[in-house]
Amino acid sequence: MKSHPKIIDRIIETIGQSQTICVGGHVRPDGDCIGSQVGLSLALKKLGKDVTCWNEDPVPQKYAFLDPQHILEKPSGAGKKFDLLICTDCASFERLGKVGPAAADRKCLINIDHHMSNTRYGELNWVSAHEASAGELVFQLIQAARWPITPAIADCLFTAISTDTGSFQFATTQPETFETAGELVKMGARMETISHEVYESFSLSRVALLKHVFNHFHLAHRDQIAYLWLKKKDFARTGADRSDTEGLIDHIRAIEPVVVAVVFEEVEPELTRISLRSKSPRIDVNKIAGQFGGGGHVSAAGARIAGKPLSTQRRVLAAVKKSLDSSR
Repeated sequence: MKSHPKIIDRIIETIGQSQTICVGGHVRPDGDCIGSQVGLSLALKKLGKDVTCWNEDPVPQKYAFLDPQHILEKPSGAGKKFDLLICTDCASFERLGKVGPAAADRKCLINIDHHMSNTRYGELNWVSAHEASAGELVFQLIQAARWPITPAIADCLFTAISTDTGSFQFATTQPETFETAGELVKMGARMETISHEVYESFSLSRVALLKHVFNHFHLAHRDQIAYLWLKKKDFARTGADRSDTEGLIDHIRAIEPVVVAVVFEEVEPELTRISLRSKSPRIDVNKIAGQFGGGGHVSAAGARIAGKPLSTQRRVLAAVKKSLDSSR
């Protein structure tokens, strides 16, 4: 058995002392959030724990195959008590949304995450920015605890890793990432099924949204910046929902001269969600997002910004341009 951080032993001990456990994840869950949340919940259930798996938002359709038993639910009303709340892939307590207040009656909070912007909001914090995904951390935890990994758990963790590494293409992918993925395939992860469900089953509404992306993106700053607005009317017109936006930014990021891609998404008339992606190690979008109260990784980050849309656009693009110019 490989050596592991001592924090894992403390987490295993705390889980062992807990019976009622809530596993929470961030709002608008992506593949890493769903995979690590559901995968950990399944592992804890096999231990005989009383497990509740909560997320403010439903499972995106392309990840529904990971949760055929529908164990991931929206938070219920007040009054539920837990020995333990475990948060996976969630950089701040606020990102839990309604899960945080709903699980307020708890004895302990464990925070397992890989975002360098993580605020260390738990009593026990295992934050490892070296790992490309939270799924890898959950795998390490299960291995260290010697809990069994079923094919269903393997599917969840492989999906978590695959999606957060851009199908093993992002710079965050390490040799250990491939080793973990290989182990999960040995344990029953269904690569063909995962590939089909996640990468080859787009809804017509998402295709309509993708058409909007290519028809309405803009280039700026010597074509080094690509940016796009997604307004509420765009979702209404295409029939898409918020989960259909996952990965859209990568299409404009992939344009040859582009170094940084930005998607501005209207949440409310004067509240904008921004997503940032960089394909140069010299441009740290985590630092750019941090200027607006957000965070993430060097190559992928985001934030929510209050203010008028055009003002938000000017401020964000100015910050990106400054970063590009200072890196020359």
